[in-house]
This record gives sequence, structure tokens and C-alpha cells, in this order.
Amino acid sequence: MAEENGLADSPLPVKMQVLAQFVRDLSFENGVAQRGLQDGDVQPDTQVSVSLDARKRAADHQYEIITKYRITSKNKAKDETLFLIELDYAGVFHVENVPEDQLHPFLLIECPRLLFPFVRRIISDVTRDGGFPPLNIDMVDFLALYRSELARRMEAQKAEQPVS
Repeated sequence: MAEENGLADSPLPVKMQVLAQFVRDLSFENGVAQRGLQDGDVQPDTQVSVSLDARKRAADHQYEIITKYRITSKNKAKDETLFLIELDYAGVFHVENVPEDQLHPFLLIECPRLLFPFVRRIISDVTRDGGFPPLNIDMVDFLALYRSELARRMEAQKAEQPVS
């Protein structure tokens, strides 16, 4: 009966649940406090780099997603580091009914997207508590990040192949 109604071919809905999220590692270095305050013009230049990792856990359908942020703020006027933040933030997700060929992008795009607001808040609080104005980093385009990593890997594979 289900086949007659066309329900046999309909895929099961994707099920995703955040089971846990936590700071794996956090480091904040305040270059201004280490050197002492100096007079002069401060022109901050802040660079944010993001990397991702996904790991299958022992339990069925569970994955640990690790987002790694490195934020460096330098004074362009004097080429001095104002502060450096390194944050590894992880989430444990229960994911079901995602086709195998779509699982990798799902884990590295959708899961970090759910973690991002918490990462942003931590970074804002750490910079504020470190004596700087709160840093509210821009939204990360995880789809673009995923695509650029795929392109980088393809280029690396091409470079490794012997030329005939």
C-alpha cells in the first residue's frame, strides 16, 4: 500500500541532536599587558582563521565536531601583537538518516553552524575580560570554507601525481 502512494521511495527525515558542547582548549595572550601600556596610535588589524575536524564516536550515529579558531589582533601602526586567542570548541552530535555521500559535508557545515553562536560569545567575553572591547567576529561561511578545503585537497592531489 505504501508503494502505491509513493511513500516507499521517500527518504526518512534527517535527525540531528546536539548531545554536548564544550571548550576543549582556550588560550588568551594579552600582548599589551605583557609589554605594558605605551602611548601612541592603535590601529588594530584582526585576523581570524578557522579549521574543522569531525570524528566518529564509538556510539552509533554519534560524531564529535571540533571547530578551531585562531584570532590575532595586531597594531598596524607599530606591528605589535595586541592579543591572540586560540579556541578549540567541540560538539557531540547524534546524526541519523543522512545519506553516506552527504554525511561529510553535513558534519562540517551544519554542525559548526550550530556551534558558532556559542563560539562567538566566548570570544566576545574573553576579549572583554582581557581588557579589550568585545570582539564580535563575523559569521563564518562554513559552506565556502568546506568548498575551499576541497579545492585545496584536489590541488594537492594533482601536485602529488607524477607527470607522464
